[in-house]
Formats: sequence, C-alpha cells, structure tokens
Amino acid sequence: MPRRLITCVIGAALAFAAVPSSAQQAIELHGASQFNDDHAFTKALAKFGESVKACYGKPINFVLHKNSELGLEKQYFEYMAAGRAVDYAIVSPAHMSTFSKAAPFIDAPFLFRDLAHWNKVLDQDLLKPIADEIAKRSDVMLIGYAGGGTRNIFVNKPVSNMAEIKGLKVRVQGAPIWSRTFQAAGMAPTVIAYNEVYNGIQNGVIAAGENEAAGVEAMRFYEVAPQLALTEHAITIRPLAFSGKTFRKLPKDLQDCVVKGGKEGGAHGRQVESSEDTAKLEALEKAGKLKRIPFADRAAMKQAVDPVLIEYAKEIDALAILEKINAVQ
Repeated sequence: MPRRLITCVIGAALAFAAVPSSAQQAIELHGASQFNDDHAFTKALAKFGESVKACYGKPINFVLHKNSELGLEKQYFEYMAAGRAVDYAIVSPAHMSTFSKAAPFIDAPFLFRDLAHWNKVLDQDLLKPIADEIAKRSDVMLIGYAGGGTRNIFVNKPVSNMAEIKGLKVRVQGAPIWSRTFQAAGMAPTVIAYNEVYNGIQNGVIAAGENEAAGVEAMRFYEVAPQLALTEHAITIRPLAFSGKTFRKLPKDLQDCVVKGGKEGGAHGRQVESSEDTAKLEALEKAGKLKRIPFADRAAMKQAVDPVLIEYAKEIDALAILEKINAVQ
C-alpha cells in the first residue's frame, strides 16, 4: 500500500481519538473489506453500521473501505490490534494466529458436520472461550459471526477421490492447522497470500486452492481452476471484529450499540452467505465457468484429518471445546 495512503487513512482513523468529546459533531468509525458491495462480508459490515446507527440515534459516520483499499484481512487485524486505521472488519480466524494459537480452531477443517451443526454451535456460543482469549491477547473483540459458506477445492484438473488429490499442490490459509490437516489428507499444502492465488495457479506454482463460493466468484478463481471438487471440508466462520482500543474510547451507550450491532451484522452475513452459496455455484456452472465434481472419499478424508484435529485441540487447550462441539446433535 502506498505510504501516502496509509498515512491519510491512519490520520483519519485517529481523528476521533484526537478530538475532545465536547467538540465532536459526529463520531467516525472506519471499516475494511477485501471485496465489493456484492460480497456477503461487505453486506454484513454494512448491516453492522446500519444497526449501530439505528440503535445509537446520535451523529455517527461509518466509512467502509472496500476492494482491499486498506490491504488484506491480516493487515486489518493488525491495525485493529494497534488501534489505528481500521476500527472494524471481518477477518478469517487464520489471520489471528499471530496473536492467538487457538483462533484458527474456530473454523478448522472438518470441525462441523454440516450447516445445521454449525448453526447450533454458534447458537450455543461454544466458541466464547476462544473469543475471550483472542480479545485478551490481541485487544480485538469478536462481536459477531458472519460466514456460512461451505469450502471446497478449486483445481486445474478433475479430482474426485483421495488417490487423485495425493500430492496436490494446494494453497491453504496461513495457520498450522490448515497445513497439518491437508497434509494428513495426502496433499501438498502451501501458504501464499490470498491475492496471489490466481497467479500462482496460472503460473503453475500451485494447482489448486480452497474457498467458499463467494470467494471463488469474487476472485474469479474459476478462470484458472475451473474444476470444483466438492470436498465440503469446512464451513466458514468469519468473525466481525472490533478494535478494543477504539471500543474503550466510545461512550457507554454507543458501546452497547456496537455489541448489539455486531450480533445483527454477523447474523445477516450468515444468512446471506449460507443462502447464496449453492446458488452462486449453480450460476457459475450454468454459465460454463466451472464444473462441480462429486468427491467420493469425504468420509475417508475426515477420518485421516480427525487425529490431527484432536492433537491440535490438545496443543491449544481446546479439547474440551472440541468435545462439546462434537456432542452437539
């Protein structure tokens, strides 16, 4: 990101902190999204802003920077932790791993059986201990949960079983649990930046990536990897995060509205993404842009991954959480 842009954005985000409350005409909060207005994450963040405004009833402005104007999710989280440039954003748990080893466990591969199981886990707030640890270690609050997209593997050749994915060079998120689980399934995972995946496949550095429908569509991954293996290996949870440093500067009534708005924004994001998921894939396939390939060995893939998931849960002291999640019927 150009230094001039960073300086301007940071200056704007700090303006609220610098002006005494008695002189403020309107509080201004800055959000960030990697995507455009059509993406579920951007819609969830917009809903958050609308909900807070309706609740607060006093002058407040939400400035949502879209299309990666402020970088990528990893930078957003670092900015929120530092209390500068970004006040709120949706961030993949994998990008929180620098601050919390437990964070990527929130939507680890094969953690959820299906969408109904995923919804029940969220409704019972079983992930709260991890959210509390993230807040303690990073000073970033998780105030809502968006997501709901089912992740599959997009690849430049058809693959439909464990034998065919053996040795597959696939991009994974930058958290150890993702590399470990994909290795356990026989693939050759590699971590590269999200915005480099397209070129990585195009240039033969990798052959595949994994994502939900919204990401496949938004990033046009189908142009370089038009085969979609329906591994259904994860259902996304995308926390709506808010800077703790910013939060503490807000008046109490606005803090309450931020917490309320976070839940509403997250719920809206879940509804949008989970309902659009299949429709997006059907539209892309109908347009001849990708082909969905049934994956015959999902049960075998899960069986290979389960021991790694259990071991990881022990490492991060989350075994009790995993057992509670598995017990949800």
